[in-house]
Amino acid sequence: MAPDPKENGGALGEHMDLDAGALPPSGNKDAVKPSSKKKKDEKKNKDDDLSEEDLALKQQLELYVERAQDSDEGIQRVALEAMRQEIRTATSSMTSVPKPLKFLRPHYKTLKTHYEKMPESELKRFMADIISVLALTMSEEGDRESLRFRLQGTVGDIGSWGHEYVRNLAGEIGNEFQQRQAAEEPVDDLMDLIKQIVPFHVKHNAEPEAVDLLMEVDKLEMLIDHIDKANHKRTCSYLTSFASYVPEPDDMAVLRIAYQLYCKFNKFPEALRVALRMGNAQYVKTTFAACKDPLEKQQLCYILGRQGISIELDEEMTDNEEQRELLQELISNSKLSEGYLTLARDLDVMEPKTPDDLYKAHLVDGRASAGASVDSARQNLAATFVNGFVNAGFGVDKLMTAPVTEGSSGGWLFKNKEHGKASAAASLGLIMLWDVDGGLPLVDKYLYSNDNHVVAGALLAVGIINCGVRNECDPAYALLYDSVNKEDVTIRIGAILGLGLAYAGSQKEEVLDLLTPIVQDSKVGVDLAGFAAVALGLIYVGSCNEVVAQSIVLALMERSEAELGEPLARFLCLGLGLLYLGKQEAADATMEVAKTLNEKISKYCLVTIETCAYAGTGNVLKVQALLSMCGDHLEKGDNHQAPAVLGIALVAMAEELGCDMAIRSLEHLLQYGEQNIRRAVPLALGILSISNPKISVMDTLSRLTHDSDSEVAMSATISLGLIGAGTNNARIAGMLRNLSSYYYKDASLLFCVRIAQGLVHMGKGLMTLNPYHSDRFLLSNVALAGLITFLHASFDMKSFILGKYHYVMYFLVLAMQPRMLITLDENLKPLPVPVRVGQAVDVVGQAGRPKTITGFQTHTTPVILATGDRAELATEKYIPLSTVLEGFVILKLNPDYQHDHLSS
Repeated sequence: MAPDPKENGGALGEHMDLDAGALPPSGNKDAVKPSSKKKKDEKKNKDDDLSEEDLALKQQLELYVERAQDSDEGIQRVALEAMRQEIRTATSSMTSVPKPLKFLRPHYKTLKTHYEKMPESELKRFMADIISVLALTMSEEGDRESLRFRLQGTVGDIGSWGHEYVRNLAGEIGNEFQQRQAAEEPVDDLMDLIKQIVPFHVKHNAEPEAVDLLMEVDKLEMLIDHIDKANHKRTCSYLTSFASYVPEPDDMAVLRIAYQLYCKFNKFPEALRVALRMGNAQYVKTTFAACKDPLEKQQLCYILGRQGISIELDEEMTDNEEQRELLQELISNSKLSEGYLTLARDLDVMEPKTPDDLYKAHLVDGRASAGASVDSARQNLAATFVNGFVNAGFGVDKLMTAPVTEGSSGGWLFKNKEHGKASAAASLGLIMLWDVDGGLPLVDKYLYSNDNHVVAGALLAVGIINCGVRNECDPAYALLYDSVNKEDVTIRIGAILGLGLAYAGSQKEEVLDLLTPIVQDSKVGVDLAGFAAVALGLIYVGSCNEVVAQSIVLALMERSEAELGEPLARFLCLGLGLLYLGKQEAADATMEVAKTLNEKISKYCLVTIETCAYAGTGNVLKVQALLSMCGDHLEKGDNHQAPAVLGIALVAMAEELGCDMAIRSLEHLLQYGEQNIRRAVPLALGILSISNPKISVMDTLSRLTHDSDSEVAMSATISLGLIGAGTNNARIAGMLRNLSSYYYKDASLLFCVRIAQGLVHMGKGLMTLNPYHSDRFLLSNVALAGLITFLHASFDMKSFILGKYHYVMYFLVLAMQPRMLITLDENLKPLPVPVRVGQAVDVVGQAGRPKTITGFQTHTTPVILATGDRAELATEKYIPLSTVLEGFVILKLNPDYQHDHLSS
C-alpha cells in the first residue's frame, strides 16, 4: 500500500475533502508531494483489486479516521464508536488479518500522533483502546505498544476485542512483568489486566494459555478460583505434564496446584498420584483421610502398593479395624501373586518352561548345539538364572521345584558349584516371587543345609519372596536377622542382601541398627561392607537419612587405598547415592564431603551421588555437565566416566523427548569416546528404553554385540536383554539365538547371551522392568534403585556377573512388575469386561475431546499392556475408579447405564 500523507506529517486540512467521498485519498497526493506516475498507477491498481464492499469499507474507515481528529468532541465520539464497532465485529474470529485492521494500518501513526495531542479525557482513553487493538498488527517487535495503550485506555471488558487481541496482550504482559520485576517497579496495573484475561481464557477453553500467563507472573494460585468441574481435567493434565519441563522448585509449585484442584473436585486417585509424584508423604496421608468412599479408598491402596510406598494406616484414615486390615493388606501387595496367576491362567501360560525351550537349539547352526552338550558349571549357572527369570512368580518349574526322583541327590541344586549353589537356591525365591505363604515352606529346608553357599542362597531367596510384599507376621526379618552376624561371610552376604530386597523402600529401623555396625567396621571385608551399604541404600532409598549417610562416609574415610581400589568399594558410593535418589539439591552437602575422600574413589563417589540425586528429573544442565565430563581424556585408573554415562540416561529418562535426545548423544559417545566410556554406553541405552524394544536402540546394541572389545560386547548383550525384558520380543530372541551360535566357544559371552535370553522371556512375557508406571507419570524409586544397582555391578562384568557375585542379578527383582490390567468388582473379585488397548496418544492441551489411544484392539480383561500402551473401557456399564487403567482397577456399576437390547 502506498505511503499515506498522514504518515509523513501531512497537513490535516488537506483531507477535509473526504466528506464528499468523491476521491479516494490517493487523489490528494500531488498536493503534498510530487509523485511519479508509476506510484499513482500502482495505488490505483490496488484499489481496483478490491471488491465494491471492501472499497466502500476502506473509504468509510478513512472517513472515520478523519472524523476522529475533528475538533468537535461529539463528532470524534461518533467516529471512534463506529470504528470500534467495525473492529469488534471483525476480530471476533481470527483466521487472517481482519479487513478493518488491514485498511487502518496506514493511519496507525496518524492516530498515535493525534492521541498524543489530545487532552486527558474519557475520549482519549477511548482512542487508546482502538490504538491498542491496531498495535496488534502494526507495532514493532518488542515495543509492547498494545499493552501500553491498553493500560492508558478504558477499564472495560477486553474480551470483546477478540481472542487474538487477548492472547497478544497476555504475551506482552509476561515480558513487561519480567522487566518490571528486574527494575523493582510496581505491577498492580498488570495484575488488574490479568484478573480479566485469566477468566476469559478459562471460559473459552484456553486453560493452557491461562496457566502459561500465571506462570509468567508467578501467580499460579489464582487459577484455583477460576477452574470448575467441567475443565479441571484438561487443566490438571496440562499442569502435570509440563511440570517435567520446569526447573526446581517451580515444578513442585505446579504440581501443588494440580493436587489442590484434584482435591477440590474430590478426584482422590488422581490427587494421590500427584502427591506421590511430589514425594510428599503428608499429602498422601491427607488424601487418604479426605477420601470417604470405601471403594475409592481400596483403589488408593492399590496405587500405593504399585508405587511401593508402605504407610501405616491410623484411625483418622479408616473407619473401623476391619476396614483398616483390608486396606493395609492391599497396600502391602499381598494380592499381587493371586492377580498375576489369574492373568497367567487366563492367557494359558501356566505350563512351566525349561531353559532349553528358550534356547531353541534346533533353530541354531549345528556347531552351537555340539558345544552345548557339555554339562559345565557355567552353563548350568546360566540355566539356573534363565529358569528363574522365565518362571518368575509362577510357583512351579521343572528344575528347582520338580519332585526329586530316586537316584538323584538333591536334583538341580547340586549341578552347580560352590557360589553357583547360592544363586541356584536363591532362584527358588524368584520362582515363588510375591507368594510368601507358599514360598517360605519350600525354601525352609535349605536354611538348615550343611553347605554354607546353599544357606546363603536360601536366605537371599527369603528376601526375594518378600520383595515388594509386606506381611503382618514380618517373616523376612525373623528368618534373616540371626544370620547377619554369623561367622561365614557368604551367609552374612546372603542375609544382608535378603534384608535389602525384602525391606527396600520401607525405612525399617531395626535393619538400620543391624547393618550400620557392619558398614562402619573396618575389620570386615570390603565386599561385606559394600553389600551392607547397598542394602541400607535400598531400604532408605530417597530418604536422605543422615545416620546411614554418615556411617557410609565414615567407612569410605577409614578404608585403605588398596581396599578402595576393589570393585566392591564402589558399592559403598552407590549406597550413598541411593539415599538421595531423585532428591536433587538435598545431596549437595554430602557431595561436598565426597570431594574430601581419597582421590582413588572421590570422583566416582561424587558422580554416583550426583547422577542418583538428579535421576528422573530431566535436568538439562546436569546432562550437559555429564557430557562434558565424558569428553575428558583420563589417566589410567580413573573410573568415574562410566557412572557419568549412565547418569546421562538416568537424568534424561524423565520424558520422551529427553530420551530421544540422550540416545543421540550416546551415539556420539560411542563414536568418539574412550574405551571405558564405550563399555558403559550399551548399559545407558539399556535403561533408556528398558522393557521397550525400540528398533533404533535394538540395532545399535546388535551392532555392539559383535564389538572387538569383549566388555562392550558383554554390556550390549545384557542390554539387549534389558530392552526386551518381559516382552518375548521375537526379533531380539532371534538376535540372541544367532549370538549363542557365534559365541559358542567363548564361555563368558555365551553366559551373557543366556542371561539376556532369560530376561527377554521373563515371566513368560507378562512382566516389565520399567520403573515408570501410571501412564509414565510416576517413577518407582525402589524399582529404579534395583536397576541402578544392577547396572553399577555391570560396569565390571568380570568381578560381578562373571565372578562369584553373580547373585547381583537378583537386584532386578526390585523392578519386576506384572504388566497387566485386571478389573475387579466391588468385592475385589476379577470382573471380565471389554477394554480397548492401543498406542497411547498425547492429547494434553488439545481442543475438544480427542481420542487418547490409536490403533486399538478390543480384548476382555485381564490383559497385558506393553510399554506405551494405554487401555480404556469399551463399555459404559461400569465406571472405573481410576482414570489410569493399569494394574488392579476397581469398577462400579454406572447408575445411568441403559441396557441396549440391540447390542447384546
